[in-house]
Amino acid sequence: MIDLRALLGAAAPATGNGGEHDMAAILLALVAIFVATKLLGEIAQRIGQPAVLGELIAGVLLGGSVLRLVDPADPVIATMAQIGVLVLLFAIGLETELASLVRVGREATTVAVAGVILPFGLGYVAATALGLAQVAALVCGAALCATSVGISARVLSEVGWLDTSEGRVVLGAAVIDDVIGLIILGVVAAVVSGSTLTIASVARSAGVAVAFVAAALLVGGLVARPIFAVVERVRAAGALGLFGLAFAFLVAWLAELSGSAMIVGAFAAGLVLYKVPTAQREQIDKAATNIGHFFVPIFFASVGAAVNLRALADPRALAVGGALIVCGIAGKVAAGYAPWWFHGRKLLVGVAMVPRGEVGLIFAQMGLAAGAISAGEYGAIMLMVLATTFVTPPTLVLLSRRLADRKRVTSAHRPGDGGIDDLVAGTSQTRD
Repeated sequence: MIDLRALLGAAAPATGNGGEHDMAAILLALVAIFVATKLLGEIAQRIGQPAVLGELIAGVLLGGSVLRLVDPADPVIATMAQIGVLVLLFAIGLETELASLVRVGREATTVAVAGVILPFGLGYVAATALGLAQVAALVCGAALCATSVGISARVLSEVGWLDTSEGRVVLGAAVIDDVIGLIILGVVAAVVSGSTLTIASVARSAGVAVAFVAAALLVGGLVARPIFAVVERVRAAGALGLFGLAFAFLVAWLAELSGSAMIVGAFAAGLVLYKVPTAQREQIDKAATNIGHFFVPIFFASVGAAVNLRALADPRALAVGGALIVCGIAGKVAAGYAPWWFHGRKLLVGVAMVPRGEVGLIFAQMGLAAGAISAGEYGAIMLMVLATTFVTPPTLVLLSRRLADRKRVTSAHRPGDGGIDDLVAGTSQTRD
């Protein structure tokens, strides 16, 4: 996930006929989001699917394609959606030990790099073969690169695979994907606008993104414990939780200020606060969870609401979109197998990297606004985003069940071999 405002800035509508009218519309949209996401999320779980799938479907139904109750381009909805994904990634960071990510750093980096190169190359070649202009093919290829970490992390958490070696590889790879995605976004924006692109400018963008993450972890690790030791002495109810959220938002703001992605900053803040005493972390996590119940459904509903089903009616858009779907899924799944030395479930890693979510929409909106792609080509990218976003949750659920059954059989025949299978099986059984 990069920055939702990059998608929404150009498309944000006027505020309307007055503050009172706008407030009434926002309240109606929130009522619809909360009721629909909760109901459809519950239905999804009852049929054996993750709740996020129901929340995404709720967004599609509430968006402009059907009921038109939720406009993801509305500045208020967009802001709350962005807060939702920041809170989600902060909460995930709070439950992730930095050392565990470092242990899979080589695997995560390999998956991330392969997960950018393969989909981009396949998408560019396929788009060119179908007759798209070079710049349009470039936008299509770029839209296939990044991963919507919010969707993958939520599903992996629901099926009990987030706190495993596979889950950590996916998290690490998705964060690296965001850094690479920022660089690609800048490169594509420069090409679309006709600006001169140099190796120095690309290297500068990459250096800024990497330097920020390193600085955030280093400085944050030094100051977090003493600061929160002081905060703990404040007797006001909820002080630790609020200061934890304030810390996350501050690091996210600094990330954007430095030219990195806000969600990378929020995730880094969670990694830093993982090291505070357990009692403090539990209070911060409780606050993040409580505020997440409000904002996170808005994020997933907004992703679904951004899908325009009418843009998919063009036969050529369907052909291009179908090709992009194949390239997008094949490229990310193949990337899961790139670290051949990794003994975990490579297919699970590859499938978890598939959803593009709002990230693909950012590239599509940028290309459409600049005139680099047509409305039909925009619809093709939207079809790819729709398919990759919606196919991942049920596929991960099915795959996790098959792997869990296989681990149980393996454990029954080869108990206590000390390998990664026992470690993952133990984690799953504990969660079950």
